[in-house]
Amino acid sequence: MIRELWFNNVAQTMTYFRNRYFFLLDLLALALLPTVALFLRDDSLPSLYAPALAIYTLVSALLWLAAFFFMRLYSIYWQYAGIEEMWTLAKAVGLGTLLNLAVFFALLYPLGLANNLPRSLPLLEALLVLVVMVGTRGSVRWLDRRTRARRGKTTPQQRVVIYGAGEAGAMIAREMLSNPQLGLRPVAFLDDDPKKHKLAIQRIPVLGGRNQIEALARAGHVERMIIAMPTAAGKTLREITARCLAEQLPVATVPGVFELLNGAVTVNKVRNIEIEDLLRREPILGDAAAVRALVCGKRVLVTGAGGSIGGELCRQIARGAPAQLYLVGHGENSIFMRHNELTALFPQTAFVPVIADVRDAPRMGQLMQAAQPHLAFHAAAHKHVALMESNYPDAVTNNVLGTRVTLDAAAAAGVETFVLISTDKAVNPESVMGATKRVAELYVHARAVESGRRYVAVRFGNVLGSRGSVVPLFRQQIANGGPVLVTDPEVRRFFMTIPEAVQLVLEAATLGEGGEIFALDMGEPIKIVDLARDLIRLNGLQEGRDIEIEYIGLRPGEKLYEELFVPGEMYERTAREKIFVARNGVRAPAAAHAQLYAGVEALIAAAQGGDERHIRAGLAQLLPEFKAAALEGKA
Repeated sequence: MIRELWFNNVAQTMTYFRNRYFFLLDLLALALLPTVALFLRDDSLPSLYAPALAIYTLVSALLWLAAFFFMRLYSIYWQYAGIEEMWTLAKAVGLGTLLNLAVFFALLYPLGLANNLPRSLPLLEALLVLVVMVGTRGSVRWLDRRTRARRGKTTPQQRVVIYGAGEAGAMIAREMLSNPQLGLRPVAFLDDDPKKHKLAIQRIPVLGGRNQIEALARAGHVERMIIAMPTAAGKTLREITARCLAEQLPVATVPGVFELLNGAVTVNKVRNIEIEDLLRREPILGDAAAVRALVCGKRVLVTGAGGSIGGELCRQIARGAPAQLYLVGHGENSIFMRHNELTALFPQTAFVPVIADVRDAPRMGQLMQAAQPHLAFHAAAHKHVALMESNYPDAVTNNVLGTRVTLDAAAAAGVETFVLISTDKAVNPESVMGATKRVAELYVHARAVESGRRYVAVRFGNVLGSRGSVVPLFRQQIANGGPVLVTDPEVRRFFMTIPEAVQLVLEAATLGEGGEIFALDMGEPIKIVDLARDLIRLNGLQEGRDIEIEYIGLRPGEKLYEELFVPGEMYERTAREKIFVARNGVRAPAAAHAQLYAGVEALIAAAQGGDERHIRAGLAQLLPEFKAAALEGKA
C-alpha cells in the first residue's frame, strides 16, 4: 500500500514535469559530470586538476546548453516522446560533443587552459551526458506509460486481434497500448505475408494468416477483429469479413485510402465494416501533385455543390488551396450546410456560396462574368432513372438545358476548363435520364471542338452512398425489418465510392485536352442482389430467417446491364492505368454541330412546353441508339 502511494505520488509529480525543471536538472548535471568523468578515469581527483577543471566545466556547460537550445530540446513534451524525439536528443548530444571537442583541442589546449586534463575527458563526459539525458527524459515517458497502464486496469479490456501487420496495424496497436483507458488490448496480429509470421510487433505476436481466424474465435482468445489495411482490395475484405461473421466475431476496419487521404490511422477512425469496404478494388492512386497544380491559386466553380458528388468535389478541390471556390446550387439549405462544413474544414480557403438555377441563363451568365473562374465542374443534374421516367420535361431542362446554359456562360466568360459529370446510363440509353445525359455529352464535345478549349465529360457508374442510391434504400428497408426489394436477380451495376468518383473527375481535368469522355476501369459489374445479401449479413441478419429479399421486376427505363462506351467510340487507356479515354472518333464537321444544336433547341422547346411526345421524338432523333420503343405506351 505504501509502495503504491509512493509510486502514485512520484508518477503524478513526474507527469507534470515541465521543461524548466529539465533545464535545472541539466544545469546540475553539466556542473557535476566533468568531475564524475575524471573520477571514473583516475579513481581520484588530484588537486592539480582543479583550475583547469573549473574552466572546462564552465565552457563545456555553455556549449552543451547551446547545442540543446539549438536542437529545441526544451520545447518537446517528453511524456509523449517517441523515436523522433529520442533521435533529436541523440543529435543534440552529438552536436554538443563535437563543439566540446573542437573548443577543447582548438582553444583550451593551445591557450594552456586544459594542459593538466586528460584528452579523453570530452568523450567520457559525452557518454555520461547521453546517459543522464536519456535517463531523465525516458523516466518521465516510462512513468507516464506505467500510470496509464495502472489506470487501464480498472477499465474492462476487450481482447483484439489486428489483421494487417503493417504500418497501419502497428499504429493502431501502439495507440491501444499507450491508452489502456480505450478498453482495447491487442493480443495478436494476423497477416497474409508469411515472412511476418512468428515475428512480434511491439511484443505482440504475428500468429499467421486468415486461416487462423476460426481457431482464435473458437478458442475464445479474441473478442474483436480490426482490419488495418487501408489499401486492401474488396475481395480480401469480403473473405476476412465473411470468416469473422461466420464465427460471430465482431469485425471493424480502418477507413480506406480515399477516406484517410493525408490523415493518420488512429483508433478513433476505426469503424464498423461498411458495404463500401467490401466493394473496394485496388486503390487508384491519383496524381495529387498534378491535381494541386491544377487548382492551386485558381478560381474554381462547382455546380450542384450541395449534392453528394458536388460536395466531395468541393472537399478535394479545397485541399489543393484554390484562391476562391464558388459553391453553386439551387437548394438553399444544402448550400448553407455545405458552406458551413467547408468553412470549418478549410478556414484558409475563400468559399462563395451561390444560390442559382443552372437553367437560368441570365443568372448563370452574370455569375460566370462576375466570378471569372479558371475551372468549372458541372455536377448539377437529375439522376434518378425511375423518377425521370414520369418527369420528362424536368429531365430535359435540368440535364440538357442546364448543361447548355452553364457551358455557354462559361465559354463566354473565358473559362478554359469545363468538366461535365456524366453517367454510364448515357451509353445505349433506355431511360430518359440516360438519354439526356448523352445529349449533354454530345453538346460538350461539340463546343470543345469549336472552341479548342478543355471541355470534357467524365462517365462513371453508380456511386455508393450518394443521395437516393440503392445502398441507403436497402439500409432503410433492413432497418424496417424488410423485405429488401430488388428489381431482378440478374441486374448488375458498376459501383464506385464517392471519393473515387471525384478523383476521376479531377484526373480528367488534368488529362483532358478537349472533347474527350473519360471513364474508370471499374472491374466487373456487381449483382444488386449480392449487394443486398452483403448488407443483410453486415447487419447481423440472415436471409430467409430474419429478413426476405423480394424481386419486383425492372422499372421503366432500367436495364439489366450497364456499359461504359457507346459502340463506335474509340477508347484507350490513358497514362493513368485505371482511366480510359474515348475521343468520339473523327471530329464532326460544323454542319453536324449545327444539326445537333438545332435538335437540342427543339428538344428544350418541347420540354418547356411540357410536350412529352415531342420530347421522346426529339431524343430519338438526336440519339439513333435511344430505344424509343421502350417508351411506347406512355402518355
